[in-house]
Amino acid sequence: MKPNIVMMISHDSGRKFENYGYRVATPNITALANAGVQFDNYYCPAPQCSPSRSSILTGLYPHNNGMMGLAHLGFCISPGITTLPDELRKNGYYTVLAGLSHETINTAPLVADRVFSSTTALGYDDYIPVPGERAPEVADRVVEFLTAHRHDARPFYLNVGFFETHRDFDEYQSVADDPQVVEVFDFLPDISAVCEDIALFNGSLKVLDYAVGRICAALDNTGLRDNTIVVFTTDHGVAFPLAKGALKTAGLETALIIALPGKSALTGRRQALLCNIDLMPTLLELVGASCPPQLDGKSFAALLQTSCDEGRDAFFTELTWHDRYHPMRGVRTRDYSYVKNFADGPQVYVTVDAHLSPSGQTVRDRLYVPNVAEELYDLARDPLETHNLIEHPDYQAVATALREKVAAWMHETNDPLLNGPVPGTGSTRWAQEIAAGRAYPGRDAWIRKQENAS
Repeated sequence: MKPNIVMMISHDSGRKFENYGYRVATPNITALANAGVQFDNYYCPAPQCSPSRSSILTGLYPHNNGMMGLAHLGFCISPGITTLPDELRKNGYYTVLAGLSHETINTAPLVADRVFSSTTALGYDDYIPVPGERAPEVADRVVEFLTAHRHDARPFYLNVGFFETHRDFDEYQSVADDPQVVEVFDFLPDISAVCEDIALFNGSLKVLDYAVGRICAALDNTGLRDNTIVVFTTDHGVAFPLAKGALKTAGLETALIIALPGKSALTGRRQALLCNIDLMPTLLELVGASCPPQLDGKSFAALLQTSCDEGRDAFFTELTWHDRYHPMRGVRTRDYSYVKNFADGPQVYVTVDAHLSPSGQTVRDRLYVPNVAEELYDLARDPLETHNLIEHPDYQAVATALREKVAAWMHETNDPLLNGPVPGTGSTRWAQEIAAGRAYPGRDAWIRKQENAS
């Protein structure tokens, strides 16, 4: 019998878990990591919700699958693109979505907040709605599903989406950490406002962890763990400035744990460089399903079945639309990150939630200086990517090679940016946000100043 698949995905969490070395209590996710294989160099290609999630769902980079911006602003996976649940359904799986989803396909309209009318078109047989999509309630529904389907002859694929750790964090005050003892992210200043912000974020992490623990316990109690591939992953980096929305390590880093069924399943950690476009072909190979042609992703199933620890030489990165148009393309290797900016804008793109956060208020002004056309960072010597080496004489060979690599990729994939600015409904939404007084007062004052000057 083919194994079931339970894939859990959290929101805006990056790799901020204790099993990845971050100082926070997430024992259930740590236990899952100890029972499976943890990937330490797993990244998303786009540091934002819908485009990253679309890459998991399709095995394609965002501009290749069509989802170049947020779903609730009208962006969709293009018609005719196949998805992971669709391919699993073709192979006899009962496919179910529980809780949060931030993808849509074929111009499906918004039904409710972050819920779209294209669940079936995405490849799901069924949808389990959870109002608010908070982790405790999602876990309740998932436990009910597992109990009800513990004796099914047909294998199932269950995609479990949590709201946590998306902002705002105020509701997690009762479980927040002590701001005096939190670990401050290395890209933010160690000041009280940041510590208090991180303390609340840690509370959200702990709520998420408890839900993961309940789902794993249900798999054990129902006996399903013996024939279920368990996946835990995240969509992109944390919702703090210099992370979410930025083509930097803190924005692109994602967690991935895969626990295969069976007492002889491999455990441990892998250092191979991987991208989330690789997850779809990997899961298909693990269940014996054929992989659709012309995916950008490549299976890394061998890393789960052998001692192999070899991955990619590089993966491409991109940003087109978030709450505002900010087109970028890039490539990352183990040693370097190259980024090309296709429009004038701030040096670091800061998403609206990070901008308005306590942490954002402490650092955003220094980020709103003009960007440059190209960026190059030596990741070993400068892991925070603060020193742009694009003009440095010692790095010209690297810059040329990576610049040409990105240009070739864009032409081979007919990147829409090659034809000029990419239109999007975000501009209309942005005007509405400004009119309602919810736009970025600091960042947009800077942007309007630049636009008026030109």
